[in-house]
Amino acid sequence: MTNPFAWFLVVGALFLGVALVGSYVRRLPFSTSILYLAVGYALGPEGLGFIDIDALRDAGFIERVAEAAVIVSLFTAGLKLRLPIADTRWLPPLRLALVSMTITVAAIAAAGVYGTGLSWGAAILLGAILAPTDPVLASDVQVEHPFDYDPLRFSLTAEAGLNDGTAFPFVMLGLGLLGLHHLGASGLRWLLVDVVWAITGGLLIGLLLGTVVARIVLYLRRVQREATGLDDFLAMGLIGISYGTALLCHSYGFLAVFAAGIAMRQVERRNMPAEKSGQHLALEAGQTKQEASTDPVQAPAVMAEAVLHFNEHLERVGELIVVVMIGGMLSWNTVPASSAWFVPLLLLVIRPLSVFAGLIGAGVPLRERAFAGWFGIRGIGSLYYLMHAVEKGVSRPEANLLTGLTLATIAVSVVAHGVSVTPLMKIYNRWASRAG
Repeated sequence: MTNPFAWFLVVGALFLGVALVGSYVRRLPFSTSILYLAVGYALGPEGLGFIDIDALRDAGFIERVAEAAVIVSLFTAGLKLRLPIADTRWLPPLRLALVSMTITVAAIAAAGVYGTGLSWGAAILLGAILAPTDPVLASDVQVEHPFDYDPLRFSLTAEAGLNDGTAFPFVMLGLGLLGLHHLGASGLRWLLVDVVWAITGGLLIGLLLGTVVARIVLYLRRVQREATGLDDFLAMGLIGISYGTALLCHSYGFLAVFAAGIAMRQVERRNMPAEKSGQHLALEAGQTKQEASTDPVQAPAVMAEAVLHFNEHLERVGELIVVVMIGGMLSWNTVPASSAWFVPLLLLVIRPLSVFAGLIGAGVPLRERAFAGWFGIRGIGSLYYLMHAVEKGVSRPEANLLTGLTLATIAVSVVAHGVSVTPLMKIYNRWASRAG
């Protein structure tokens, strides 16, 4: 890996660049992730050679960095979702995260076995790596704020939050078939522990801790006028205890962090007066943010919005660092020429068909399904799963192919979706405004 001092220089220069020209960049007709990817490639071995990251050699380091970026983004996504848990608008993203996810994994696995020569274990692993949509890079098509209930944006946000956890059972299955994880007799341990308990436990742990912490904070602020002004510590603390507790209980930390964000937002929603439940935070005349944080009416909104604001900043930092790293790992030899068909198959065929199949009978309009089928952005979550698999000991030949296909898919997704997001979302917004 590159000298760590070089990383300080690169990251520092990038942060300054974003701060200085960020307002201009945001007006460009494509996502900032494309710029980060290009910078990483230019600084990598095929460019200036300033940074040198090897996916297999540095897998542990890359896994930790990607893991941090994903859990911050998942918590942020949860905080943006304000619909009541019992609302039927949760059903489409649940279908996408369960039914469409399973179809995608199966289709990718079949392509991997019959098209690239991977073993079934490695092919299922490839499916689990590339099936989840990304909560970090998909910000341009996610809900813009907690009161944005647009069905497409809501579904894509909730799907990205859920499927980063529901992909893990397939990761475990693939590793098990490769002899790197214990599946139990006839796969019984995998079914009971890696599927039923790990998913259910992760969600319950996150919901419980998010609810308890949010209620304690509101009590201290409303009644004791304490625990104010350190919402960044509140955010990091809740993320840490949710993720850590879930892992200690052998459940999925990604789902726990996402659920903790949802739970905090639900506490805010339930504690806001009915007449203010659909409004952004608005301070009373002459009221400071500090005063509002202990106000019986305003305190829930101040808490949730402050935590969300802090996390959105962390999310952008994680996006920059990890996408630059991905760019630095890209090479023209990343994917064998014989497998160049794989990425178009995934993005243009498998993802759209899995979305249409998963939403059959859900009452989702055809055009909305078409947009959801295209915006299946792959990114940092896929990088994390890949590095996790490499660290578990996947054989070098299969690890090389998995790495090549994954990096190529992420790069193409970043560019294709980054270029198309602005014009397509304008079309969608015009259609949605007419339909509304």
